[in-house]
Amino acid sequence: MKPVNPLESIYFITLPEDYALSKSAMHIDPSIPLPVQKKDGDAAGSFNMSELTEEQILSGLLTVMAYDSKNEHIQYYRSVLKNARPNIKKELSEAAILKAKNEDFELAEEIFTALHGFDPEDMAIVLNMALFFDQRADSYRRSGLHDDADAYDDSALRYYKDAMNAEPELPDAFFNAGFFYLKQRNYREAKNCFETYLALTCDTKDEDLGENGIYKKNRAQEILNDIQNRNMDDEHFKAAYDLINRGEEEKGLDEIRQFLQKQPDVWNAWFMLGWGLRKVGRYDDAKQAFEKSLTCEGGEENADTYNELAICAMEANNLAEAKKQLEKALSITPESTKIMSNLGYLALKEGNPAVAASYFQAVLEFDPNDKIAQAELAKLDM
Repeated sequence: MKPVNPLESIYFITLPEDYALSKSAMHIDPSIPLPVQKKDGDAAGSFNMSELTEEQILSGLLTVMAYDSKNEHIQYYRSVLKNARPNIKKELSEAAILKAKNEDFELAEEIFTALHGFDPEDMAIVLNMALFFDQRADSYRRSGLHDDADAYDDSALRYYKDAMNAEPELPDAFFNAGFFYLKQRNYREAKNCFETYLALTCDTKDEDLGENGIYKKNRAQEILNDIQNRNMDDEHFKAAYDLINRGEEEKGLDEIRQFLQKQPDVWNAWFMLGWGLRKVGRYDDAKQAFEKSLTCEGGEENADTYNELAICAMEANNLAEAKKQLEKALSITPESTKIMSNLGYLALKEGNPAVAASYFQAVLEFDPNDKIAQAELAKLDM
């Protein structure tokens, strides 16, 4: 069983002065205790110096980097690791990104944390950590684990802020943070981030930016234009989202109605009105707001609107309409586990437990940790 405290998985040993792993082995200062990873099955006090490997030392050093970065010998440990593995940052960064891509989040987080402990001044690592925590928050939210998602959003924001405070400036930190704020419906901060990104890259020639850099500049400007044209950085819009999100729906509804008096053609605003109304159980009014959202420019492309219309239809026991809306939503975002789960709930309402199970099983194929799908399949005993 893995120790609750990862530092319990290592020994600190003192090597004899004449000790060497091999002729080409890393240089070790025998006066400084060395962290060494325990082997599986090691009992207390069973360490055997003759069986010590270089990999045990490297693993022990990485554990200290990740979980004891204030250790009094940390600078020495960093130098040992750097001398032993000159390309360690590149190797670990590639490994962490691959693990995150495959949603092996626990191991990815350990690697990123070790990387940050190894070189806390490297802002590229800080930005990658922000992106990782952002991705992990999204995964938890898709799985219905909203408290965990909020916690990882908080971590992502902390690292985004650190990356945006880097000297010299790191343009990509502002570009990626802009999308994080968009997800939070914080359009004012998103606008600031994209404006800063464009300011930092405005003097860079297209041939130096490359294809990806040109895309980012165009995308940032496109988002800025949308925010400005729709006045989405308005205080009422931001306040409405914050209030509805924390359960103060009536206050939030007042805020979004004030926004709509000035900007009646913004699909996001009608969506937010519908969201607030749906949360307080006013399904008919919510349905009208969502339908209005679909008539505004850009609104017909939002899968969440069709998903919300399906929820309203299910509450009215209009199962055929709910199915139509969910199928439309899934056609826009075919990998949305939220929509698959709702199709499972719809099948249950229709009296089709086998069909429902197939949807919940599909959810687990995309996200094996989805608690909602696991719970529903357990109820169905499948």
